[in-house]
Amino acid sequence: MTTAEIISATGKYLMNTYGRYPIAMTRGKGCWVWDADGKKYLDFVTGIAVNNLGHCHPKVVKAVRDQSKILMQVCNLFHIDQQAEFARILVQNSFADKVFFCNSGAEANEGAIKLARKWGEANGGRYKIVHARDSFHGRTLGALSATNKKYQQGFKPLLAGFKPVPYAKIEPLEKALRDKKICAVILEPMQGENGVIIPYRNYLKEVRKLCRKNNALLILDEIQVGIGRTGKLFAYEHSGIKPDIMTLAKALGGGIPCGAFLATDKVAKHFTPGVHGTTLGGNPLAMSAGIAVLNTIAEEGLLDNTASKGEYFLQELDSLKDTYGKLIKDVRGRGLILGIEFRKKEKAKEIVTKCMEKGLLTILTEQRVMRILPPLIVSEKEIDYAVKIIRETLGEV
Repeated sequence: MTTAEIISATGKYLMNTYGRYPIAMTRGKGCWVWDADGKKYLDFVTGIAVNNLGHCHPKVVKAVRDQSKILMQVCNLFHIDQQAEFARILVQNSFADKVFFCNSGAEANEGAIKLARKWGEANGGRYKIVHARDSFHGRTLGALSATNKKYQQGFKPLLAGFKPVPYAKIEPLEKALRDKKICAVILEPMQGENGVIIPYRNYLKEVRKLCRKNNALLILDEIQVGIGRTGKLFAYEHSGIKPDIMTLAKALGGGIPCGAFLATDKVAKHFTPGVHGTTLGGNPLAMSAGIAVLNTIAEEGLLDNTASKGEYFLQELDSLKDTYGKLIKDVRGRGLILGIEFRKKEKAKEIVTKCMEKGLLTILTEQRVMRILPPLIVSEKEIDYAVKIIRETLGEV
């Protein structure tokens, strides 16, 4: 089918829940994708931070192909060797002692919320959750209850017991934690959907300290910024603290649906047989893909590549402010999650759209921020090409 035919069929047969761009992707390799009409794009969306290894990385393809010939799915009533191996890798490279595998980020946050409440039940009947007012934790009803209220419109009443506070402000959090029914604080160590927001340097240390003082758990949502995106395997490693629970998804399966939440033994022990579950989560196919992703990041030195390329990319984007300061308000980022904040929303939309027409895919978020998420395998040459397109576009609007 042509792009026009695919767009027409999408409008006719799919529910209208996405504001889709008029492009239909049919092929991808490395940092590049091609649409149904053969046009080539540099993909700095990466499925919203899913394709950290780029498209169709040969080691992930081989892992999925090999596993698909052996066993793709059994339920969690049986032991699964690939699940045990993937959990071992995650535990040995993180703060955690135990892992629960699921299928998506929202499902991971749902599980983390349930685990926190189960822990809270045994620790004074605590059940309330504190979250950041401008956060994004997913669109299922529990995760949605901890998410920015603009996504909640039309779905109330949501889950009871959620308390919003401003992100990266410690005094409101300190006040909220005086409530002895609070069992946990859930935060993104760095916000993506809210416009690539990095909290001040000691914020997470102060949150960690407050949680410990008030006997509340700290849940970090690393669904977007985990698996190497910031130049560390997990973003919390930049802060010098460790959470009690961490949620993962997106890049975890290298394009195969895969989510997880990790916890320390003192928390995880409150989950016992029958209290939580999933049918498809942790299946051998997804686990094999995930093992390939983690091993490839280590074998190919992609954390160092992400840190160095991210620093170079940030400097190149920052230099655009010298010429286009009337358009650009701020440039920020860490590793390979970068954002250009524009002064006017209408200009931001025009710039993102024009870049797309020129062959560079980025995301417009919060109507004013171009969010840039290259694969961790990106080369300096590809970064230069992207900056060239952005510079040309800024000169035209």
